[in-house]
Amino acid sequence: MDKKITYHEQTDIQNTLRLREVLKTLPPFCKDYFRAIDATTTAKTRISYAYDIRIFFQFLLEENPAFKDYSMQDFKVDVLDQVKALDIEEYEEYLKVYHSGDKTETNGERGLKRKVSALRSFYAYYYKREMIQTNPTVLVDVPKIHQKSIIRLDADEVALLLDYIEHCGDQLTGQKRVYYEKTKERDLALVTLLLGTGIRVSECVGLDIEDVDFKNNGIKVTRKGGNEMVVYFGPEVEKALKNYLEVREGITPLNGHEHALFYSTQRRRMGVQAVENLVKKYAREITTTKKITPHKLRSTYGTALYQETNDIYLVADVLGHRDVNTTKKHYAAMDDARRRRAASAVKLRED
Repeated sequence: MDKKITYHEQTDIQNTLRLREVLKTLPPFCKDYFRAIDATTTAKTRISYAYDIRIFFQFLLEENPAFKDYSMQDFKVDVLDQVKALDIEEYEEYLKVYHSGDKTETNGERGLKRKVSALRSFYAYYYKREMIQTNPTVLVDVPKIHQKSIIRLDADEVALLLDYIEHCGDQLTGQKRVYYEKTKERDLALVTLLLGTGIRVSECVGLDIEDVDFKNNGIKVTRKGGNEMVVYFGPEVEKALKNYLEVREGITPLNGHEHALFYSTQRRRMGVQAVENLVKKYAREITTTKKITPHKLRSTYGTALYQETNDIYLVADVLGHRDVNTTKKHYAAMDDARRRRAASAVKLRED
């Protein structure tokens, strides 16, 4: 019997093949760097780095007169020594708005920081191995990121969202009603699971039927970086999943999709985009001021868990954050609310 290839293994294979194609569009010497970071990064991360580093070389070709007669394949490793700190600063400026083919690309704070960080990592590799004499990237400040407030659903909005998914069919007619009835239990199970466990959308679509354990009310998820972990769920998630599994039994999946927990209407494993679309579709009906995505449902869960337990380490563990500082950064605003309560808790003078 053939060994079952998991969703995450399949995605890794596809990303590895995609990375090979992207590397063909980079200067040949870059392959050494990507081989070196293979053991410490995912294929998805390496693809992002490859795209980011390719933009840097495109910038040199387009904006630097010294390379006006070069093609991408002409660059050798010594080109890195010809770049000065001023060029890196100009590159940061270029990244804010540039043209890629017919498209105009823009980068905000996060995009800028990621692209500069990718270039720093790239330079550090060749510098440490003494293949270049200079590293101008360390002379330039990494763009600062300003924290945005967390968008999350309030407790009453969570109840409204689940109620809406459960009952909105009453307002529908014709084909819309038929489609809703067909997907209702799946959609309710999906949104309840995201709200009740805080798992990432990529972890959710990667779930197989065998990953659900009703004996212990847990699901086995594959975290970022490939680690497996059991996340536990409560009775509401259990009920929603069991109702959906009854419907799922009547679905004959397409070949190769037999193990998937959540099926699309095409009887294949649901993708990330499909889950994002359905969350947005339902959330739009209960709030017009908040742009709700699956990640915002994750924030909603993290917030609720922190409010209930006041245990930032537990929240970090359950959300699968490798560094508790990531969690602190996201949920520190709630400590601020507690500090405000402290201000009014102490009376200096009796009324």
